[in-house]
Amino acid sequence: MNTPRIEVTVAAPVDAVWAALRDKDQIRHWHGWEYEGLEAEIDLIFFTAYTESTDDHTLEIQGGDRFELSPVEGGTRITLTRAPHSDNAEWEAYYDDITEGWITFVHQFKFALERHPGEARRTLFYAGTSESALAAPVDGEPGTSYEVELLGEVLRGRVWFRSEHQLGLTVDAWGDGLLILSHVPPSEAKPDGSSMAVLTFYAVDPAPTDARWTPYWMKGVEQR
Repeated sequence: MNTPRIEVTVAAPVDAVWAALRDKDQIRHWHGWEYEGLEAEIDLIFFTAYTESTDDHTLEIQGGDRFELSPVEGGTRITLTRAPHSDNAEWEAYYDDITEGWITFVHQFKFALERHPGEARRTLFYAGTSESALAAPVDGEPGTSYEVELLGEVLRGRVWFRSEHQLGLTVDAWGDGLLILSHVPPSEAKPDGSSMAVLTFYAVDPAPTDARWTPYWMKGVEQR
């Protein structure tokens, strides 16, 4: 079975990207989202049962996920090769979810390093089974400007990335923030599918946005 590879190019030198991958204070600026267990999650994933080479800029972490950094024109290519599939059915059930999570985090990594190096962020996270919020609200390739009304707020910015199941949008009004929407369609393992949104803010209070988004995700209604 093929092992997924996730690649992004960051407009920063290899040493700067490596530091952001190995420094806990910098990891919290891009990995996951704010919640009570984030520090423990970072410790477990990045600093427990790992191997690294500072000379080759490679890092293999829990379960065999492998980062490789390579200098390329315009910056550094990050290649994340997922761990091999497992015979453990319980672990394997989450394999695709973890892959989608890494797609989100690697693009957050690129965004933080290129647009807000060293800046603290605020984040909101929502998850559910409703497809409605993830019906990609914006067309266009990365770099394309957009304007869309989403849950009572007019958002403007540019398409940051697009993958099979995810859409990333920069959001001017969130302090040059980032919105990532994900929807994985129904399958035998997940009859209702799964949806997720990660909202990132810089020097902007996320409370008003949370007040609009929380009721929507709690209801899972078919509206936008």
